[in-house]
Amino acid sequence: MDTVGVGIIGYGFIGKVHAYAYRTIPFHYDPAPVAVRLVGVATARKETAEAARRHGGFETGTDDWRSLIDRKDIQVINICSPNVVHAEQLAAAMAAGKHIYCDKPLTATVEEAAAVETASRGWKGIGQMTFHNRFFSAPQRARQLVEEGFIGSPLSFRAAYLHSGSVDPTVPMKWRFRKEQGGGVLRDLGSHLIDLVDWLAGPIAAVRTESRILYPTRPDGKGGVEAVDTEDQVVMTVRLSSGALGTLEASKIATGAEDDLRLEIHGSRGALRFSLMEPDFLEVFDNAASDLPLGGTRGWTRIATLQRYPAPAVFPPARATSGWLRGHVHCLWHFLDAVARGAPVDPSLQRGVDVQRIMDCAARSAGTGRWEPAPAR
Repeated sequence: MDTVGVGIIGYGFIGKVHAYAYRTIPFHYDPAPVAVRLVGVATARKETAEAARRHGGFETGTDDWRSLIDRKDIQVINICSPNVVHAEQLAAAMAAGKHIYCDKPLTATVEEAAAVETASRGWKGIGQMTFHNRFFSAPQRARQLVEEGFIGSPLSFRAAYLHSGSVDPTVPMKWRFRKEQGGGVLRDLGSHLIDLVDWLAGPIAAVRTESRILYPTRPDGKGGVEAVDTEDQVVMTVRLSSGALGTLEASKIATGAEDDLRLEIHGSRGALRFSLMEPDFLEVFDNAASDLPLGGTRGWTRIATLQRYPAPAVFPPARATSGWLRGHVHCLWHFLDAVARGAPVDPSLQRGVDVQRIMDCAARSAGTGRWEPAPAR
């Protein structure tokens, strides 16, 4: 396949991010895995679809997402729509034999995820989740070190994904505050934490959860108020299959936070830690290093991963800093490379199903206060 036609469903913030990534891949990678045509974009209204078409440089804009799936010149459907409509769009794209790039979470509910899993049987396309935080250079290096046995057996871990956007009580209601529309910080930020910890140290075996809604109501934008039924903060105690215990916290009420994702894993032979606010560096600790004399070489080492992605990554230079968008660009390159080669991909849509099931365990535990076992995989 020399060229793929792409249709993006949804052109809010994340739709723009994905369009940017498609446009910039030929600069970052030489050769690019496949040439891309941004054929179409779909939004909820004709006027926003036309604005999206002009903004993103698409060939066409429409208020009917099904029309993108019906087009023969579109091979990739990119789902950037609200969570509540993912399941229907995924099923339609699979039925049409399209390749799929889907923003997280996979669906709004675990029941919908199970239906997508069923629909995927017999589907021959390539499907990937946008768990882009894996694809910064530092987590990529962390994965290599884990596979090499650098940290040994995981002993403990802690991870947090912190925002502050819901601290203000005047922030009005939107779909992210509504449970029936797939909102809540567990799905929005917690999905990333679950994926990262499970990928680097898992599998996750069980979870126990506490959650909190900061304000029971928010302005409805019409002069009244509306009840909030999704959590602003979730704290999970997690047990891995190795027996390691740790915590995951996702919050949008962390005053002072920007886009703070922090991860530490401590093992029998070493440890590693990473912060999204410094995405170009991975810190590692080698427990075998001598502390003699006078501390020897024992201590944390800061690895400058920067833009040191393997070929065919060629731009910017390896010594350059990266920035938040770089994780998205490499995540999308990973997907397009798999499409070009007709190869399996990870994180796959099945990975999205697995994360959805762990999130469902966490949500149930928040209601019962009990440990909930993660489904076998």
